[in-house]
Amino acid sequence: MSREESDRMYVYQGNTLVVPVDTPDSQLQNGTSRELVDAGLAGVFNDIDSFAATSVDGSGDIRAITLPDGELPPGWKTIPMRQAVNAITGGIMADGVGPIGRILRSYHIGLWRRDSRFCGSCGAANRDADNGELARQCTVCGRLEFPRISPAVITIVINDKNEALLAHNNKFVSGIYSLIAGFNEAGESLEATVAREIKEEVNIDVKDIRYVRSQPWPFPNSLMLGFAARYSGGELRPDGIEIEDARWFSRDKLPGLPGFGSVSRYLIGLWLEDKL
Repeated sequence: MSREESDRMYVYQGNTLVVPVDTPDSQLQNGTSRELVDAGLAGVFNDIDSFAATSVDGSGDIRAITLPDGELPPGWKTIPMRQAVNAITGGIMADGVGPIGRILRSYHIGLWRRDSRFCGSCGAANRDADNGELARQCTVCGRLEFPRISPAVITIVINDKNEALLAHNNKFVSGIYSLIAGFNEAGESLEATVAREIKEEVNIDVKDIRYVRSQPWPFPNSLMLGFAARYSGGELRPDGIEIEDARWFSRDKLPGLPGFGSVSRYLIGLWLEDKL
């Protein structure tokens, strides 16, 4: 690691990346110099040290901090993290390696540290574990807590006409359609999660379920596991709760799609290139 890399930090506030206003998209993955952070933010957020995150890569050099809520001083701006990821990847899936891996990891760790200030067993204050592990430790009962990672499946379903199932979730921006996704439940295999989520959300059955690729997706703490499956039966019907609309789409008539940095867009791209 170069000295220049070790003198840089990632700064977050809530679900945003904080950078100097003159930072171009091409430099977002590099973080901000410690000198600028100390000069521009430490004096405004007096408790900034209490929010300092564990090192990003385990070396103790590249670090990330999560700011408390509050107005930023002049010369600083916030960028929603999903937007930042799309800008950094430049149309390539965020696969969790290299600079994009560091920023995804640091954001995940920062959120976890913010949300793990107190012990889940006795309610006492947590502190960083002193055994060298990436963990939080209760100051009273000694319970260790590690970063939470929630596995979730996301699946592209293809029918006999080679059409793909795309759905509009009520949380999406208007006009955007993506794939069916959901969290793995206790005692459930990933394949069972795929079949259950699709049945629950759009009322169809699938077969030939196969794993394709994974992606760390810390919004807030997911590990996305991408699958492909074939339609096997049932009448397509959105649940009306999470899914407002779901349709079979051909390659030449597509709706608005998710950003290129996501595994959902990666799976859709494989279908578009006839690689599934």
